[in-house]
Amino acid sequence: MTPDLVIFDCDGVLVDTEIVTDRIISENLTRHGLPITPHDVHHLFAGGTMKGVGEEATRRGVVLPDGWVDQIYEEVFADLRKGVDVIEGVIPLLDRLQRSGIQTAVASNGPIPKMEITLKPSGLWERLDGRIYSGHDHGAKPRPDMLLKIMSDLGVSPNQTVMVDDMPAGFLAAQAAGVRCFGYVADGDPTRIDGMEAIPVTSMQQITDLLRLA
Repeated sequence: MTPDLVIFDCDGVLVDTEIVTDRIISENLTRHGLPITPHDVHHLFAGGTMKGVGEEATRRGVVLPDGWVDQIYEEVFADLRKGVDVIEGVIPLLDRLQRSGIQTAVASNGPIPKMEITLKPSGLWERLDGRIYSGHDHGAKPRPDMLLKIMSDLGVSPNQTVMVDDMPAGFLAAQAAGVRCFGYVADGDPTRIDGMEAIPVTSMQQITDLLRLA
């Protein structure tokens, strides 16, 4: 079935920001007394919120300063401004969707300022302007609120919508919203889809093929 709307996660689906973010969180928490590798940061926190990172670090005994969330975002933003790569195949997929008259939107747990930094250099910010949604404003995944808001704003029903995400929070949000989901696992770790109602894909071309885009 060709959908009327495709909703994309941002980090790890449109742009490759997670390596930078994982490293910054690792360095920051280590300075505050919680030695943790970027790999473990990714395993524990990918797809979540920075507030959730702080809450888990506190639960593990770390004393974080007031305003820590704002401080860590400043560190992340500074590094992201140096540039990030667009995920391979994203631009051709968006071109195909546009030619087919299929609407697109972004649903990310990251804040809007972060997405502006990471999406602007490639032109994706302008291309998706007005259809970029943040969990900071509309309820973070795995809650379905953000997806429901997007579908309501764009006048599309769940059975005509597809989600593309790379993390369990997104898979669960899609499931709760009644939306078909592609689990983007290009890193070769499909185990995070285990037990989820998501179709594993390892490239944007696969999505093009599965959506039967000419």
